[in-house]
Amino acid sequence: MKRWEAWSFHILTLIVTLSGIVYFWMKYLLKTDDPFSVINHPGQPAMLKTHILAAPLFILAAGIMINSHIVKKLQNKSARTNRLSGLISLFSFALMVASGYLLQAVSTPALTPVLAGIHIGAGILFAGAYFTHQAINFLLVKSRFMQSGKKRLAA
Repeated sequence: MKRWEAWSFHILTLIVTLSGIVYFWMKYLLKTDDPFSVINHPGQPAMLKTHILAAPLFILAAGIMINSHIVKKLQNKSARTNRLSGLISLFSFALMVASGYLLQAVSTPALTPVLAGIHIGAGILFAGAYFTHQAINFLLVKSRFMQSGKKRLAA
């Protein structure tokens, strides 16, 4: 996996995650004084647009990541470290993408809250698993670096 692939995915993950969190806050947690308003905050439409426009780039970066990282890790039977958080990220990503797509395509009023709930839940699960995956990876790299440094000092 090339560094630009990893950094593209990290940055797009942050953009989509943060725009989703801020949009959720604006839509569901803020209340407006105007009973005729369909939005709760003036920035709500811009946040939704940011989320929707960044999502295809995020999906593209995920496809690149699947090709350059995930397939290789799944084929390597000895690479078990950090696999659970990676698999949870992968499956929640698929559910998040499918529900996000259907939110844009389905016009049935009864399905919209169900799809929104699935999308929000899958998004929270993805973000938690992905950031856990990165934290574990950081600790593993740090541990390997510290061990290699100790070996060099002892030699």
